[in-house]
Amino acid sequence: MFNFFKNLFNSNSKKEEVVNTPVNPNALLAPISGKAIPLSEVPDPVFSEKLAGDGMAILIEGDTVVAPADGEVTLVFKTKHAIAMTLDNGLELLIHVGLDTVSLEGEGFEQLIEQGTRVKAGTPLLKVNKDVILSKGLSLATPVLITNVDAAKSITPVESGEVVAGETVVVKFEV
Repeated sequence: MFNFFKNLFNSNSKKEEVVNTPVNPNALLAPISGKAIPLSEVPDPVFSEKLAGDGMAILIEGDTVVAPADGEVTLVFKTKHAIAMTLDNGLELLIHVGLDTVSLEGEGFEQLIEQGTRVKAGTPLLKVNKDVILSKGLSLATPVLITNVDAAKSITPVESGEVVAGETVVVKFEV
């Protein structure tokens, strides 16, 4: 009798996990809402010349950064302007909110998750105060990168159009 209830509850939780599984495990969702642009248009050569990785950028309009895929938050920069993740397939990601925002020393950013936490796509990671960034004369261009590009067979970014955090696919890849 107890196994009946145990199996009943276990089967329900497994069904819930299936519902939360991303439709495409070979894609990154927009980590923040805004306008997609190619890396080549990011006014910083580290990103525009793909020295830090390959992907795309978003001119942010939203205020919440979410996980673009399932994985582990492997680094939250002390200044909270960037987050690194490692996906289950080994790909390493960097979400760098704005340009030269390290100079803000955390001002305008609220960390919502701890380093080392496993997250699902869409989990809120950071709150961003765009007004603080803009008031300092800094760019809102937010690169979304796969940093270990050699681990991917192909990387295909979306480079135009409006994107919605946690919904719009912004990078497709093959591993």
